Amino acid sequence: MNEIASLELKDVSKSFVGVNALKGVSLRVFPGQVLCLLGDNGAGKSTLIKVLSGVHQPTSGELWVNGKQHSFSGPHEALEAGIATVHQTGGTVPLMSVGRNFFLGEEPTKGRGVFRRYDRRTAEELALRELRALGITNVTDGGALVGGMSGGERQALSIARAMYFGAKVLILDEPTAALGVKEASKVLHLIVQAQMRGVAVVFITHNVQHALLVGDHFAVLIRGSKADEWAKGERTREQVLDLMAGGEAMGDLEEELRVIRGGGSLPTTREEVN
Repeated sequence: MNEIASLELKDVSKSFVGVNALKGVSLRVFPGQVLCLLGDNGAGKSTLIKVLSGVHQPTSGELWVNGKQHSFSGPHEALEAGIATVHQTGGTVPLMSVGRNFFLGEEPTKGRGVFRRYDRRTAEELALRELRALGITNVTDGGALVGGMSGGERQALSIARAMYFGAKVLILDEPTAALGVKEASKVLHLIVQAQMRGVAVVFITHNVQHALLVGDHFAVLIRGSKADEWAKGERTREQVLDLMAGGEAMGDLEEELRVIRGGGSLPTTREEVN
């Protein structure tokens, strides 16, 4: 593939006092591609998000965006480079309106000089228009408080905002983790919508089923290292689960549960399992 990657990590490590949170991680995602980053708790996903979004600088390695090397000193620089991060809550303010949240910090105004003021109508109309473009039609009042929206709708608002302000790379941090089945399906639809618009999506999750539904390329982090990566169709769901949890450990658990259900006692050693 000769296309320039929207985002690329080259041998990135991040160390804190006494802890190597990331160890030589290399990843890349291209325009219109969904990269699913899988891993259990403590795998290093949160640290990686913070490196990508400019919160942390890597201890070593390189970060490239659209063919240019970057060293972010903060999240604002990452945003200027086209990297937008959406966290589980969507980063919204519950006691502010849909329109206010959509333009938070970038509010449209009308009037001049001392008479310049927030253009509420424009903000609300644009927010609703961008939500409709993503298929969210049940939010009809741009002046309604975001606190009354569902989790999926808040995610949609943040994704619509990021795309409106020109995000080329969209990092989604466990967006479906706290959602029910219907709400999670809305978010997965949003991921595909962003992909179809040419946005590079980094979907960070521990939900293998959700990842396999929308992903083009996959990588698994285990204790800060990239354990494996593959393209769509190259691994089964069971293989991915085994990799994430440790296939040997899962096999032991399966056998132990079989013994319990059969009325036996738990084995005390591996030799008894075998």
